[in-house]
Amino acid sequence: MTLQTQISALFDEQLRSWPLAAKNFADLGRVEVKTCRFDGFAVRVQFNPARMVSSGAKVDAKTIAARPCFLCRHNRPAEQQAVAWGDYEILVNPFPIFPQHFTIPLVEHRPQNIEAHFADMLHLAELLPELAVFYNGPRCGASAPDHMHFQAGTKHFLPLIDDYDRLKAANTTIDHKTGSATTFRLNNYLRTVFCIEGRRADAVQIAFMQLYNRMITEPLVEPMMNIVATCDAGLWRVFVLPRAHFRPWQYDTEDAEKQLLVSPATVEMAGVFVTPVQQHFERIAGDDIVDIFTQTTRQM
Repeated sequence: MTLQTQISALFDEQLRSWPLAAKNFADLGRVEVKTCRFDGFAVRVQFNPARMVSSGAKVDAKTIAARPCFLCRHNRPAEQQAVAWGDYEILVNPFPIFPQHFTIPLVEHRPQNIEAHFADMLHLAELLPELAVFYNGPRCGASAPDHMHFQAGTKHFLPLIDDYDRLKAANTTIDHKTGSATTFRLNNYLRTVFCIEGRRADAVQIAFMQLYNRMITEPLVEPMMNIVATCDAGLWRVFVLPRAHFRPWQYDTEDAEKQLLVSPATVEMAGVFVTPVQQHFERIAGDDIVDIFTQTTRQM
């Protein structure tokens, strides 16, 4: 049985046996969505109140140290089951954004660190061809920066993936070419996006580390980034979105008329803005999206 088949079976079983997950996935069919259009692409905005647990999460060191880690096996809900995969477990995410949404924590409690685990990300993308595997850096949207994990969700839910296919011919430049992998830059897209393409995992990994090293600003500190990986018919694509800041000023402002509870992580940077507050969903407009991207993306 393939890993894709195993986790599809897990997903179906969890929706039968876990009321919280069943309710929140059913509620996805009723979330409000609106579209903000730009030159040649669009960003979707989703009103999803169940995501308050993530969008509103405090991720400062004091809060993290004081709370039990919800990704560690002994702290999870009794209803939450897992599929084992190497040093990881694959779990159904009970607070979904995607039609199928999984969290993939390392069994051992270790902090987010993509340099040590990037090869695992490529392998997951290869084994889960129906999904996009993604990573939130510890300062870029991870609600559990203290516990190494990936997430995976329905592949074509993220606009970035289809936008890239459509815009590549006219709207990319080659940033770097090494061996069997090529790094492209997607232009005129409101945020900085690199895409590494290759048919050999080792070549893709070398290209990623070259980009990673270019992004380092502090010794021994992971550069701020979000990452999406897919694998179709043996072709890996790894989207790297460099970050300048975690949350925009609109998140923390005390001006209730200007506040927007949007906490950009991979999903937002890939084109789906999620807010758990109805008034903020109604208020957010194209100019706000441009401003939030301007604040949170890193110019390179």
